[in-house]
Order: sequence, then structure tokens, then C-alpha cells
Amino acid sequence: MFLGRTLLGGGGRDLIYYHFMTLETVRNFCIIAHVDHGKTTLSDRILELTNAISARELKEQTLDAMDLERERGITIKSHPVSMHYTAKDGKTYLFNLLDTPGHVDFAYEVSRSMGACEGALLVVDAAQGVEAQTVANTYFAQDAKLEIVPVLNKVDLPGANVAEVSREIEDILAIPMDDPLLVSAKTGAGCPAVLEAIVRRIPPPTTRGVDAPLRALVFDSVFDEFRGVITYVRVMDGTLKAGQGVTFMGSHVSTTVHEVGIFSPNKKPVDRLEAGQVGYIVGTVKDPSEIKIGDTVTTSRLGATEPLPGFHDIHPTVFCGIYPMSTDEFPKVAAGLEKLHLNDSAFTFHHESSLALGFGFRCGFLGLLHMEIVQERLRREFGLDIISTSPGVVYRLKMKSGEERELDNPLQMPDPSALETISEPILTARIITPSESIGDVMRIVIDRRGTVEGTETMDARRVMLHCKLPLNEILIDFHDTLKSVSHGYASMDYEPAGYQVSDIVKMDILLNSETVDAFATMVHRDKARARGIQMCKALAETIPPHQFKIPVQAAIGKEIIAREDIRPFRKDVLAKLYGGDVTRKMKVLEKQKRGKARMKEFGHVNVPQSAFIAVLKGTIKE
Repeated sequence: MFLGRTLLGGGGRDLIYYHFMTLETVRNFCIIAHVDHGKTTLSDRILELTNAISARELKEQTLDAMDLERERGITIKSHPVSMHYTAKDGKTYLFNLLDTPGHVDFAYEVSRSMGACEGALLVVDAAQGVEAQTVANTYFAQDAKLEIVPVLNKVDLPGANVAEVSREIEDILAIPMDDPLLVSAKTGAGCPAVLEAIVRRIPPPTTRGVDAPLRALVFDSVFDEFRGVITYVRVMDGTLKAGQGVTFMGSHVSTTVHEVGIFSPNKKPVDRLEAGQVGYIVGTVKDPSEIKIGDTVTTSRLGATEPLPGFHDIHPTVFCGIYPMSTDEFPKVAAGLEKLHLNDSAFTFHHESSLALGFGFRCGFLGLLHMEIVQERLRREFGLDIISTSPGVVYRLKMKSGEERELDNPLQMPDPSALETISEPILTARIITPSESIGDVMRIVIDRRGTVEGTETMDARRVMLHCKLPLNEILIDFHDTLKSVSHGYASMDYEPAGYQVSDIVKMDILLNSETVDAFATMVHRDKARARGIQMCKALAETIPPHQFKIPVQAAIGKEIIAREDIRPFRKDVLAKLYGGDVTRKMKVLEKQKRGKARMKEFGHVNVPQSAFIAVLKGTIKE
């Protein structure tokens, strides 16, 4: 039994009341779903039905704080909330809802949020059925040994097919559908039954006891300008209260707890957090990088000796360069990246410079969506005009000397003669597509150096493909192409599957025989020529003519694999000649030719920023 203190808004002032609750009346759960299947809308209905937020404060997508989340219909940042619900049995239950990100880029954060729960609501669109992320998130929940409660949403739509979707859930996900929950989160129909199902079907927390050594799971953190790092935790064992000295077992950082509290849905201080509860702690930590997602918090004295399982450091998998359009904006870009890093420790950056683009930053991201979000926030929240280079992945190099190293920037590529092998990251992908598009989808996979390892019939209309793909082959436009050939109906989810040795080479772009470092890229040897031709053509079309002819070349080492020429300006030097022997004209033309050759030898090619933007965008839309 624990004593909790909760603050509720009412009558213009905070009302403080105490309540006694046991572990038997606590339910910790999350909501998982494919994009746009109604996860956040169902969260709104649960908040409304439990009176966790007043009708005046309630708005659509309450738990999505950022404009990007609302526009894209995705959850980027986790938003936990605690609620009280009086069930039909007359008991009052404490619901702790952990709203998790749904995209594969944030898979580790999702797994840690699930580690703080005992159950999950699996929301499936009754019109669209099981999709790729539905399968992936269900596997995560099953690995975490959560009790999964399926919810069929949007049953009020004309295209809803409850029987067919229920069969898909049973056949594909192996989840019994004897008692399906049929709801319309938008209208609220059927939502009260969801709350009763949470009480009946999701088990209460298990713990070693409130007197056991403290162990709390860190599942998220945010940075506050005035209070430092606020850490989100689920207390597994023991008690957490203000004044305690605590240690983060993974990072070995120690701090004194100044405040503990819960989310309802805003942060509300409480006296203590005990085993089974979800809340936050405020200490003296000022550096967000010191708090690791998945870490275990314990007391500094007489604390636990064994951390909670599942913790590991997360590392960026996709890298690109970010440069300001104007050198005057470099300090603003630096300040913007620093502020974004404060609330997103998975995002990394460090200074780099380019002869073509000037001073900028080499940035690391968890994936493509993560990269898009950071770049979009720089443009929106800080009003910055930036250029981003082509995204690349982390390669593993094995040197002939026996040394192993990682490479995330083509400019750091060592001498090929010292290399033994290069390995690239590989993905296991699940692609769900309409049956009539299976041929086109398989062609795309094979074109991207992937393999289709098997197919699985989902229903009369759709098929699931199990594929292996190199990560760098899906960075450019794979998702857009997949949607195009399937008329928007295909969906994909993937997970890392290790590394494999590949014939990867560094391709340079030369302008007038000078290497332009901003265009250096790592490509597979079989695709280098096509990629080089594409980049050379794009540059030849966007760089304005000079007084001399400019060769644009793609090269692997000393070998030129593609070439385009930018035509020169040509002055009509014969205009002033009115007659005479032809040798007179030939002498003038020869003199012009010698001047052009000298200009080419000493001239400098000016590449406008517009050319870089066009070529980099062209590379992305290859």
C-alpha cells in the first residue's frame, strides 16, 4: 500500500488530496498502432473519460505537443500521463499511460517504454487492417511479455470490415479475438469498454516490495532551462522521494533528488513514488547526455547491485552534413543544434568544414525520419535556411593491419590499398503490399541490392514480403518509390540485421580536375557508374558557363567513370575581320584557343549555392 499526493486543477486553484492505493489497483499500459490508425485519438478519449483533463483544456491530439506531430499524424516524443478511473466494481484504479513513438527510428525508446508497462492496447484500423508497423510493434510487445488487448478502431467507417480484420489479427499476430473491442475513437463509441478491459485484462505490477532496494527504469528525459534534466521513470522496486541521493547505474552519474512527481497530464509534485508507479524526478543533472534511456536508478547508499535488463547505449545510424546557406548564420545554426540536442540526446553533431560549403556540422541521427524532423525543426523553430548533404550510413572497415574502425564520413576514407574489407549495415524488412503490386515491389527490392526471402499471404488482397536490404539503399527515395508503385497502399517496417561485407567504394566528383569534397559519397561498385552519370548531369545543368570549358567528372580513385562538360562562353573574335586570307582568321582563332587553355589552367570554378541545392535534392530524388 502506498500513499500518494495528487494535484488536480479545479475552481481556479489546485486541490490537494491523499489517497491510499494498492498495487492491485494500478495498471501500467501503452498504446501501439500503425501510423494514422487512431492511437493518439484514443488517448484523447481515455483522458476525457477519466477526467484527467478538463473539457476546456481538451483538444485533438492532446498528447502531441509539437506542430510536426499534429501535421504528420505521428508521435515523436513520449508523453506519459497518470489518471484515476472508477470501475464498475466500485474500485478506483490508477492508470499510467505511456504514449510511445511508433516509428522504427525510435524502436529502442519504444522497447524501454514497453519495459515500464504490463500491458498494451493494440489499435488496428478496421478499414485498413494489419499493417507493417502493427506487426513490428506487436513483436516488441510480445518480446516484453506484455498482455496485448486488441482494439478495432474506426468501426463506424463505411469500409470497415470487422470480421476480416479480426481474422488477420488471429492469423498473423496469433492474438485471440474472442472478445474484440469495437470502438470509434473519433466519436467515443465503445471507448468506455476499453477502460473496463484495461482493468480486467491487464495485470497489476509485480515488485520485490517497497522496502527492497530502489530500482527505477529510465524511459525518457527532457531538458528544462531552469531545472536541468527531468528524468521520466517507472519505479520497479523500492521507494523514490525527494532528498534521496541516487545513482544512474549505467552512466555512473550521481545526484540528489529535489522533486518527484506524476503526470496528470502536466507535471504534478507528489510526496513519493513507490513500486509500480510512473513519474519523474528532478535532480542536479544539467547535461542531458548523462541520462541514458533504459538506465536503472538506485539509491547511492545501500542501493541495488543488479540493474534492470535491456539497457544499452544507442548510437546514430544515419549521418549527413548540415551547412548554413549564408556564413553569417553559422552561429545561429550552432545554437539551434545545441538546443535540439538538449531534448534529444540521441541526436549528435560536431564541427566540420568543406571547401565548397564552408563551415558546418556533421550530424548523426537514429534514422531518416529522425533526420527529417531535426532539419524541419531547424527551419521552423529557428528560422534557419540550411543545406544538407546526402545521407550516409556507418561502415565498418577492416584494415590489413588487423585494425577495425568505423566510417561515417566519406572524407575520412583511408587509402584503399590498406583496406581488407568494408562491411555495410543490413536490414530485415517486412513489406505489406496489395497482391497486384507484388511484382513491382519485388523489382524495387532487387534493384536496391535486396533479396526477397519469403512471402506470406495475409488475405485475398494483400501479401507480406520478408526481405533483406542494405540500409544505404533505402536512404534516398525507397519509401516514395514503394508508395508510387503500390498506389499508396504498401507499408514497410524494418529492423537492424547486422553487417555484411560488400564491395563499397568512395566516389569523388571533380570540377575542372579539382575534387569537390561536398559531393563525395560511398556507393556500391555496381551502382557507381549510374550514380556518377546522374550527379555529373545534374551539375552540368546547374553550374553556369564560364569563359572556359569545365569538365565535370565522377571518379573512383584514379579511374574516371563518368563525364559531362559545361560549355564555355564564346566571344566572336572574327566579327572585326572583314576580309583577307583565311590564315588571318586561323591565327585569331588559335590565339583565342591558347587564351582559353591558359584560363582553364589558372581559372577557378565558381559553384553557386543553388547548384549545390539542386544537385543534393536531385541525388535524393534519384
